[in-house]
Order: sequence, then structure tokens, then C-alpha cells
Amino acid sequence: METDSSSRPRSGGVQSVERAFGLLETMADHGGSMGLSQLATVSRLPLPTIHRIVRTLVDLGYLRQEPSRRYALGPRLIRLGESSSTMLSTWARPQLTRLVDELGESANLAMLDGDQIVYVAQVPSRHSMRMFTEVGRRVWPHCTAVGKAVLATLPERTVHEMLQRTGMPKQTEHTITDPAAFAREIAHTAERGYAMDDGEQEIGVRCVAVVVPDVPSKLGLSISGPSSRVTDELVERAVPLLTRAARELSDELNGQTRA
Repeated sequence: METDSSSRPRSGGVQSVERAFGLLETMADHGGSMGLSQLATVSRLPLPTIHRIVRTLVDLGYLRQEPSRRYALGPRLIRLGESSSTMLSTWARPQLTRLVDELGESANLAMLDGDQIVYVAQVPSRHSMRMFTEVGRRVWPHCTAVGKAVLATLPERTVHEMLQRTGMPKQTEHTITDPAAFAREIAHTAERGYAMDDGEQEIGVRCVAVVVPDVPSKLGLSISGPSSRVTDELVERAVPLLTRAARELSDELNGQTRA
């Protein structure tokens, strides 16, 4: 008999649906592939319950079973993700446009997808010299401002496991590849409330980012541009504007969720 009070549904919710989506999110947080015993440990759900939910999700195409008998996120999630990204871009455009108007540099919305950061929306700078980041591009979180901003909100163990999986590839001579140094960088990011990428992803490119608070997806807003233009003075101006835009986007997304 299942008595796990931590998995009781919210008022008016359907427990099996909440559990199914909870398992999908847990798998996404752990790189997209997990075994049943690991899912049971992390979710604190009984193994028979997890097995029933997982088999249903496999039958529907939202999960697939690998030869190792682990389970991975399935192809039917791609269509949902593409539609969600399109809607995110629509909802974020007013905030991104205003950031470009106020700061003059490209404004981006990106999210953590598995072990990578994917850019889902952008309004480019009006300068002739701009960045080559584009919607759909995937990058490693340890060398991007958005990635650092998002990782700073995650449990230390989750971040450690992710970095072990990715191996922290070196993109430039400035990329932080030492786990201890990166842990200090993440702590500093959490303390000051914003993240910096100073030539760590691309030489000569500087970015500043904040996390979008209080939303289910792990989202971040950033501005990026040449180091010659993204000065310390611009960063100082950008942080409160990014923070305001992130809060407004959060309110917009939560309003859409409640609608």
C-alpha cells in the first residue's frame, strides 16, 4: 500500500499525472537517462509505482528503454519541446526587445535542456558587429553566463553530477575546467545574483545573465556582445534591467500557466 505523503497531489490535481511529469522532469535533471532504482531513490516513490508509470510513458513514446535497460527521454517529447520553445519565444520577445533598446546589445533567452544550454529566443543587437549565438544553438553550461546562472540555483550534488557527465570541455583559454574553481564561481554567482562569461565560450565575447525565477523550466536571460562594448559599466547597468525583465517574464509565464 502506497503511503508516501510527499507524493500526494496538490488540491484539485491528479496524482498519477503529477507523478508522471515529475519523473520526466527528474530524468531531464539527470541528463535524460536513468535506471528504475535511481528514479526510485531520487523521487522517493515506490518501485512498483514507478514501473507502471514508466511502462505507460514508454507505450506513449515519451520514454524509451535502452539496451542497458535504463530509460531515456523519448522522441515524442521533441514535438512538445519545439512547440513550447516557440511559445517561450513569443512571450519573451517584449522583454528581450526592451533590453536591446535599453542596453544596445543582443538579448537572449536560454534554458537548461539535459546537460546543455539551448537558446530558445533572441533579439539581436542593432550594431553591425554582433554575436553569432542563434536560436537552437546548444552550448555547455559551465562556460556560459546563462548556464552559470541556472546552475547556481541547483543543488551542489546535481551540479557535480552534471559536470562529471559533460567533462567540462575547454572552449577557450579562459574556460573554467577545474571543478573546485567552478564551484567557487557558482557560489559567487549565487551570492551576487548574476553570472558572467568573460571570453569563456568565445574569445572577445562577454555576457551577463540572470535566472528567470519561480518557473518550472530552468531559464535564464542574458545580454551578450564584444568585450569592448560590454564594459563593467554596462554590466552594472544591465543587471537590474535583466533582473526586472526576468521577473516580468516569470509573471507572464505563471499567468499563462494559471490561465
